[in-house]
Amino acid sequence: MYDRLKGFRDFYPEEMAARRAVADVLEGTARRYGFREIGTPALEAVDLYTDKSGEEIVEELYAFEDRGGRHVAMTPELTPTVARMVVAKGQELQKPIKWMSTRPFWRYEQVQQGRFREFYQTNVDVFGSADPTADAEIISYAADALTTLGLTAGEFEFRVSHRDILGGLLRAFDADVDVREAIRAVDKSEKIEAAQYYDLLHDAGLSYGQAEQFDELLSSEDLDELVDFAGTDDVAAAVGNLQAVLDAAADFGVREHCSVSLETARGLDYYTGTVFECFDTQGEVSRAVFGGGRYDDLIESYGGQPTPAVGVALGHATLSLLLERAGVWPEEALTTDYYVLSVGDTRGTAARVARDLRDRGHVVETDLADRSFGAQMSYADGVNAETVVIVGERDLENGEVTIKAMESGDQTTAPVDDFPGERDRPTYDDFV
Repeated sequence: MYDRLKGFRDFYPEEMAARRAVADVLEGTARRYGFREIGTPALEAVDLYTDKSGEEIVEELYAFEDRGGRHVAMTPELTPTVARMVVAKGQELQKPIKWMSTRPFWRYEQVQQGRFREFYQTNVDVFGSADPTADAEIISYAADALTTLGLTAGEFEFRVSHRDILGGLLRAFDADVDVREAIRAVDKSEKIEAAQYYDLLHDAGLSYGQAEQFDELLSSEDLDELVDFAGTDDVAAAVGNLQAVLDAAADFGVREHCSVSLETARGLDYYTGTVFECFDTQGEVSRAVFGGGRYDDLIESYGGQPTPAVGVALGHATLSLLLERAGVWPEEALTTDYYVLSVGDTRGTAARVARDLRDRGHVVETDLADRSFGAQMSYADGVNAETVVIVGERDLENGEVTIKAMESGDQTTAPVDDFPGERDRPTYDDFV
C-alpha cells in the first residue's frame, strides 16, 4: 500500500468534474476578453529564480540536478516563465500580448489551509501596455470570472494598493530605509501582531516612532494626505495612477468590488505599481484568495526590451474555499447524457446508435463487460445517465429501440431507423 505524498492531492472523477467546471469558467471568461492560451514547461533552470530572488529561494523549490548536469526546478510560479517567453520572441509578438494558462505548480512549503505543495492556478497577463486600462481589465476579468461562478458583490472584494506609494512614503522618512524589506513587512502586517510588525519595520531602518507614523499613513482614507506628507512627484504620480486604475474599473463596471488598502503589498519583489488581492468578505477564508498586479521591470531584467506588464494568478485551492463558503461550488457528480444498453446479439446497432449520439457532442457510455440487463441499468444509474437507450433483440425484431427517462422511470419505444434521426438531443418526450 502506497501513501500519497504530503502536499499533493488526488482528484477522483466527481471532484474533478467540479474542478473542471470552475476551470472552464476561468478560461472561458479570459477568452471572451481576448486572452490566448499558452503552454509552458514543468521544468526551468534554477537560475531563472535565483537570479531575481537569491539563492535562498532554492529551499522553497523542488530543485535537482538532471542527468545532463543541469540545475533545474519544477516551476513554482508562471511569471518568470512568461517573461522568458516574451524575451525569446522579442519584437515578433504583437502588443499588447494577452496570454492565459491553467496548469500545476510546485513549491516545497508548509501545507496549510488552501496551500499545497502541488497547486493549480489560472494565470492571465497583459504585456506591452502601461495604460491604467490594462490594470482595470485584469481586475474586470477577475470580477467577471467570480460573478460568473455565482459569487455576488457582497461575497468578495479586491483590496487595491500601489507599490510606488508605499516606496515613496518610506523614502520620505529621515531614515536609511531598506524599502524592499519594509514592503515585505507590510505584506505580512495582517498576519502578525502589531509589535512584531513594528519590529520588522524597525529592522528595515525606521525608528519605532516612524514605524507607527507609517502605519497610520497607510490607514488614511485621504490619498491627498499621503501626497502632502511625501512632498514628491513620485508619490503624486503613483496616487494619480492608482486613481486612474480605479476610474477605469468604474468604467468597466467593477469599481464596487474594489477598495483602497495600502496594507496590501504583495510579497514578490518584482511588483512595481498597482497590486491587488481578493478576499472573502465574510472572513472565513483566512488568507488572500488570489492576487495580482503590475510588474513593469521584469521583462527588461531578463534581457528583453522595456515592456510593461500586469497580471493575476487565480489559485484554484483558495478559490474553491471561497466558492464552498458561498455555497456555489459546482456539484461533485458524474453526468452522462446517454447510456446505450445492449441485450443479446445487438452490438452493431448499439454501436451505431452510440456513434450517432456522440457525433452530436453528447456524453455516451456503452457496456464494455458483457453484463446483464440489470447490471447495465445499475451502472447507468451510477453514472447519472439522463436517458437509457435499450437495444434488445426483441426490440430490433420490431424495428424499435426503447427510450427510458431515468429520472421519472418512464419509457417508450422509437423506430430504430429514426433514432436519433435528425434530432439533436432525442429524449423520451420526443416519442410519446
